[in-house]
Amino acid sequence: MSDNVSDRTQGDGPVLRRSIGTTQLALYALGSMVGSGIYGLIGKAAGEAGSAVWLSFVVALCAALLTSLSYASLGSRYPRAGGAAYVTGRAFRLPIVSFIIGLALVASGLTSIATQSKIFATILADIAGLEQLSPTFIAIGFLLILGGIVFRGIRESMWVNVVCTLMEVGGLLLVIASGISYWGSVDYFQTPPERADTAFGVIVLQASVLTFFAFIGFEDAINVAEECKDPERTIPRGLIIATFTAALLYIAVAVTAVSVVPWHELATTSSPLTEVMRRSAPGIPPGIMTFIALFSVANTALVNYVTASRLIYGMSGQGLLPNHFGRLHAKQRTPHIAVLALLAVSLLLVIAGGIADLAAATVLLLLVVFIAVNASLVTLKRRADEKPGQFEIPVILPLAGIAVCTGLLLTRLASSDWRAPALAGALIALILALYAVLRMGKSDVR
Repeated sequence: MSDNVSDRTQGDGPVLRRSIGTTQLALYALGSMVGSGIYGLIGKAAGEAGSAVWLSFVVALCAALLTSLSYASLGSRYPRAGGAAYVTGRAFRLPIVSFIIGLALVASGLTSIATQSKIFATILADIAGLEQLSPTFIAIGFLLILGGIVFRGIRESMWVNVVCTLMEVGGLLLVIASGISYWGSVDYFQTPPERADTAFGVIVLQASVLTFFAFIGFEDAINVAEECKDPERTIPRGLIIATFTAALLYIAVAVTAVSVVPWHELATTSSPLTEVMRRSAPGIPPGIMTFIALFSVANTALVNYVTASRLIYGMSGQGLLPNHFGRLHAKQRTPHIAVLALLAVSLLLVIAGGIADLAAATVLLLLVVFIAVNASLVTLKRRADEKPGQFEIPVILPLAGIAVCTGLLLTRLASSDWRAPALAGALIALILALYAVLRMGKSDVR
């Protein structure tokens, strides 16, 4: 173990339980990436790129891999629960930057948890015939169960994650297997005819802005670093395995989807992969994809809950949040105060409703976080007194990551309506106000 482990592990109190190996971490990151997004994203991407949508996933892989490799390298250097908040703090030595980055990620996790809870409630009500129950009531019950699992321990959370991830991957493999006989039946370089005046490469690049977001989730892996066995090796291996596995699945699903359902029909259906299954395997009940989607949604919420709780725990250890957020339960060895705080805010978001615009805003903040993480690695690599990790990459890769994420951010800002950027700005303003309040009450912050 390196000397970069949190000081809390050196005391007499409880510490986070180290139980995560490479396979579990890879499944954790994969479960976060292969979430509910791909089940609806494929149709929208096909509408932009036509049958060449598979190429947009190849481009998106290259873009995502740059930042994923930066996370892997930083994870091998500094295996800390604070993740991006810790590495940006170490790189720039400005607590306010770490505070903004950390809480931006927490905000992203909270909106995802609340959104997935609502989706879960809607799907469950449809499957189980519980239309008479309020979706909000079901979502609250789901959140309470989720909070109980995360509080219970990382082993239990990981086992639930493994089951859900295998169900998600199984659903995508089922789509591929049912439609593989259709491969070769279409022109895989065909783009929408109405975009004939646009260069082929530009069409693919524009669609890759959308498909890039199917890879978001790899960043969650670094936040469970203090619960990994041999994290300096486990984190890089797990991240790389997960990213490439997701890419192979996405590309194969994209090829299958446009082979079975013409791209222009795929773009207009509300449930693209269910439609693919209906045509390629009519003997399989269409509800099977809905059932798998239930596991996918639950897994996305679980991973975001674990990640957000570890971020809060790590930020407390950095002195960015009050020290009681860094307390661990003596028996379960989980950050129970952070878990309960997240549960309370998630319940409020679910009850309050309307969080779609907030979710869109946090996507913009995620790109800002990726830029900051890549810049952190560049800064740390150039600092003479920083020890290298066990997984090092050339400085050109994080620099390229900065360029790609900046391009994606600008493209996203240009294509979005004003509400998402305005909300993103409001969130940053709120985070800054909270930072000012905590600074004024220094005695309450470690």
